[in-house]
Amino acid sequence: MLENRRCRMEDNMIIIVGLGNPDLQYRDTRHNAGFRMIDILAEQNRIDVSARKHKALIGKGMIGAEKVILAKPQTYMNLSGESVRELVDYYKIAPEELIVAYDDISLPPGQLRIREKGSAGGHNGIKNIIACLGTDVFPRIKIGIGEKPPRMDLADYVLGHFSPEERPIMEESFQRAARAAEMMVSDGAEAAMNLFNRKTAL
Repeated sequence: MLENRRCRMEDNMIIIVGLGNPDLQYRDTRHNAGFRMIDILAEQNRIDVSARKHKALIGKGMIGAEKVILAKPQTYMNLSGESVRELVDYYKIAPEELIVAYDDISLPPGQLRIREKGSAGGHNGIKNIIACLGTDVFPRIKIGIGEKPPRMDLADYVLGHFSPEERPIMEESFQRAARAAEMMVSDGAEAAMNLFNRKTAL
C-alpha cells in the first residue's frame, strides 16, 4: 500500500494517471478532469509530460523524495486500461502503487473523494482499467463534476464544457486534487482521505 512507501526499495515508484480524451476538441471538457489534474501536478513539480510511451503521454520526476511517473493515456477514455496495464507491467509496480484521477458525476462540482479500491461506478475508463488489471484494488481520486441535467444524454454531458459559473469551482478542485495526489505519495492514501474527503462549501 502507499502507506508503506518508506519500506520499499529505492528504485520503486508510484504511477499517477489522469484520465481523459486526447483530441483538442475534448480539452477542458468534464471528462478530462484527470488530464487537468496531471497538468497542474506536472507544472508544480516541474515534470515534463510529453514523452509518448505505453499509449500515453508520460513524464518522470520526483514528488518530494519519491519517484513518480505522471501519465495521460492517449487511447481515448474507454480503453484507458490498455495504457495503464502497459505502465504497470513495464515498471513492475503493484496496483496499490497506482493512483488514478478521474471525473465523477455522482459528486457535486468541485467535491473530491479519495478511495483505495472500489467498483467502476459506471465510469467506462475505470471499468476498462479494472478489466485490464484484473483487480479494483488501486487508489483513486474522484473529481466531482455534478449530475447531468434531466433528459440530457450522458455522453453529451461529460464531453461538454464547464459553465462560466463552474469554472472557478472546478479549477480550485483540480488544484486540491493535485495536492491530494502529492499527499498520497508522501503520506499515504488514508492521510489524504482524512483531509480531502471532507465536504467543501461551494
